[in-house]
Amino acid sequence: MQALIKISDKQFLVKQGDTLFVPRQKTAIGQTMEISSIAQIDGENTVLTAGTIQAKVLAHVKDDKVIVFKKKRRKRYQCRNGHRQQMTQVEVISL
Repeated sequence: MQALIKISDKQFLVKQGDTLFVPRQKTAIGQTMEISSIAQIDGENTVLTAGTIQAKVLAHVKDDKVIVFKKKRRKRYQCRNGHRQQMTQVEVISL
């Protein structure tokens, strides 16, 4: 069985035992967090429910670096910055 969940305005299709990277959460490492599911998907049937899903926080990490490069032609202007988004690694314990 799969479930469609929403965390920080992003949606993920998960099943039990999946590990995924979500935007940074305030839950401490090792603790469980409850996530509300949008839909339960069982094979070909989709059922809208308001259940909760248990997920365990494994780590707080940084995502890959994104390079932001700005340039204006013929003006001798170049600006290069980098950015790494804060992420949380979670494991789905129960649906």
